[in-house]
Amino acid sequence: MSEENKNVFEKKDKNIKVDIEKDVAQGQYSNLAISNYNKEEFIVDFAFIQPQGNKGTIKSRIIMSPRNAKRLAQMLTKNVENYEKKTGPLTDGLSFPGINLSVN
Repeated sequence: MSEENKNVFEKKDKNIKVDIEKDVAQGQYSNLAISNYNKEEFIVDFAFIQPQGNKGTIKSRIIMSPRNAKRLAQMLTKNVENYEKKTGPLTDGLSFPGINLSVN
C-alpha cells in the first residue's frame, strides 16, 4: 500500500467528535416529512400538522448531498429494523390518507 493510500485509509478509522447546541438538543417534533431533490441535493422538510388541522408548519429543513441522503436512508432502515426486532412490527395505519400539500 502506498503511503498516500495508507493515510486516506487511516483517516477513515478516526473517531469524529460533534457538539450539539442546547436549543438543537431539545429537538423538534415532526409528524410529516416532505422530500424534494435535484441533481445536486436533497431537501427534507420536517413539519408539524395539528390533528384535524388543514395547515402545518415546517419546523426544520435539512439539505444534503445525494450520497449523504442515501446514507441517511440506509441508517434509518437499519434502525427501524432493529426497533421492530425489539418491539414488534410497525404498521402504516397511522398515515395521512389523501393529504394534499401546499407549500407557501
